[in-house]
Amino acid sequence: MQLGLFEQKIDVAIKILQENEPVDAPYYGATSGGKDSIVIMRLADMAKVNVEWHCHLTTVDPPELLKFIRKNYPYVIFDKPETTMFRLIVKKRMPPTRMVRYCCEYFKEGGGNHRIVITGVRRKESSKRYSRQAVECFSRNGQNKTVINPIIDWSNNDVWSFIREQKMEYCSLYDEGFKRLGCVGCPMGGTKGMEKDFERWPYFKRLYIKAFKKMLENRLKDDLLTKWVSGEAVFDWWVNSIGKVKDDKQISLFE
Repeated sequence: MQLGLFEQKIDVAIKILQENEPVDAPYYGATSGGKDSIVIMRLADMAKVNVEWHCHLTTVDPPELLKFIRKNYPYVIFDKPETTMFRLIVKKRMPPTRMVRYCCEYFKEGGGNHRIVITGVRRKESSKRYSRQAVECFSRNGQNKTVINPIIDWSNNDVWSFIREQKMEYCSLYDEGFKRLGCVGCPMGGTKGMEKDFERWPYFKRLYIKAFKKMLENRLKDDLLTKWVSGEAVFDWWVNSIGKVKDDKQISLFE
């Protein structure tokens, strides 16, 4: 019997995982606990491949998401960073922005060196991911890895259809209206996404403002000029500048 388009996508994903399985070590599975991650975890089970699953903590992870992972996937290894997001902001002398996402490089992209890594990356997530492939080789910043993206061609509807079909548990934050479950306050969520995050988790807002205050103090010590005089002012610019013509790239503290 001929498979439908969605069934074909599932079949292709399973074959990609089976055909690229490493022979000398398990796959290095990168999971965030979000919808795409739990789909690739189920697909790996269906493919019967050996995977060592890792979740890279950022110190600004939604607590409900971490609780969901611990409850439903107790075998996931939590990799703790050497510093926190807030200390990193002070060190970098600027907030993370859409154009300068040093946080992703530090917290998310360091795992799986010299390994074959599974991710839940999909082309339709963003224009920057449109050119991504199902199998990729990366060599940069001292990292050498092969990355497998088994659901690269899946749509958002495909992901949710699979979750429903498989009767999978998922993080309750999706039922609260959250479309993406990344770091709390991630600039990639836009102004509305950031505002929703800080309304849901106000204590993260306080921690960011405190970090911005220390950041400004260090900028002054280093004679780095900025128009901002308080952590609150930086926070307001950081959240509300997205999408405005003047600060469209949300990148500079100078002006």
